[in-house]
Formats: sequence, structure tokens, C-alpha cells
Amino acid sequence: MRVYLKGLLVLMALGFGVAQAQSVNNILDAGERNIRLAQASQDRVDNIVEEERDLLDKYNTVNKEIDGLKVYNALMERQIQDQVDEMAKLADSIDQVTVIERQIMPLMLRMIDGLEQFVSLDIPFLEDERTERVEKLRDLMERSDVSVAEKFRNVFEAFGIENEYGRTISSYKGALEIAGGTREVEFLQIGRVVLLYQTIDGAFTGTWDKDAGSFVELDSGAARTQVRQGLRMARKEIAPELLLLPINAAEEAAQ
Repeated sequence: MRVYLKGLLVLMALGFGVAQAQSVNNILDAGERNIRLAQASQDRVDNIVEEERDLLDKYNTVNKEIDGLKVYNALMERQIQDQVDEMAKLADSIDQVTVIERQIMPLMLRMIDGLEQFVSLDIPFLEDERTERVEKLRDLMERSDVSVAEKFRNVFEAFGIENEYGRTISSYKGALEIAGGTREVEFLQIGRVVLLYQTIDGAFTGTWDKDAGSFVELDSGAARTQVRQGLRMARKEIAPELLLLPINAAEEAAQ
């Protein structure tokens, strides 16, 4: 009986030890699970913190961009307003230009008429060139593809050329009816004071007579010599010098 009890006690002791060992293992396993769960939770927390930090950085970046866009938009608004104001000024200027165009076109036509009359009444030097210039101006006035400013520039330039003729001495060749035949001559133009000619062979010399409205021959040998010298001066073959040439006397103003 005693032996049986001892065996029973030993079995109970062994059973208790095994149970206790299993309980410890269970506790250790639970601890490890808790550690893993805590580590996983910490990892999630770290990820959330990192995401929040990234979101905060993006938020700050977006805020900076928004501030920059606000400044840029304010600048653009001022520029757009300036452009609107400039467009209003341009529209007003266009209206004024339209009015000016309506006024300046008749003025230019009157200027061309005056230029044409002036050429016809002047001594007849470079007739073809000067007449053609007036005709080109009239054609230019009818063109729609040429601006008013360009038309006015051409008219003003033509007046400038005519004005310059009055201060120049020049020579040019042409043909003239002399002694019943056409002869090649060289004209000598001195401002608007006198227009003379001399044939290429020097046989005939003459001057424009305003009263007669035609060229008249000069028989004087001295006149032929002076005209020859004048032509050489116009061609810049000799230095300028005093010339004694026949000139129509200025008419006395009517009283």
C-alpha cells in the first residue's frame, strides 16, 4: 500500500512538473507574440509618423507654391490691367489716326497739285524725271497697300528733292531741236537761275528764255567758253570759279 502511494505521489509530482513546464512555455510564447505584436504596432506607428512627416513636408511645399502663385497672380493682374489700359489708349489713338487720315489725304493731294504746277512753271530742267516723280506720287495715293505715313514720306521726299535742285549745279545729256534737226546736247543747270545747253561738238550754245518760253541760241564766243567751263565745273573736272553767264533779269513786282 505504501509502495502504491509513493508511486502515486511520484506520478503526481511528475504531472505537476510537466504542467508547470507547459505553463511557462505558454507564457514565454505569449510574451514572444506580444513582443512581435508590439514590434508590428511600432512599425505601423513609425510608418504613420513617416507618412505624416511626408504629408507635412508636402503641405509646406504646396503652401510655398501657393504663396508664390499668389505673388505671380498679383503681378499678372497688374500687367493685364496695364495691357487693358494700353489697349484703350491704342483704340483712342486709332480713332485719332482715322481722323488725321481723313484730313491728311486731301492735304497730300493739294501738295502734289502744287508740286506739279511748280514743275510746269519752272525752268524745264530734267523734265521727264520730275514729271514722272509727280505721276508716281499720284499713283501712290490710290494704293490701299501703302500706309498714309509712307505716302506722306514720299510726298515730303519729293519736295525735298525739288528744294535741293535750287542749290545745285549739274549737267546731263539730252536731245534738242536745233537748226531744223535733233542734236545731242549737254545741259547745264545752275539752281533755278539759268538753264543752258551746248552741243557735244560745241558748235551751238544756247539758254532758256523764260519770256520766249523756248531756248535761244547764244552767238557770243565768250558765252560758249563760259558754258563750256560751267559744264566742266558741273562734271567736277575743274574747281568752281566765277562764271559770266546770260541770265534773265528778275521781273519787278507789280505795283
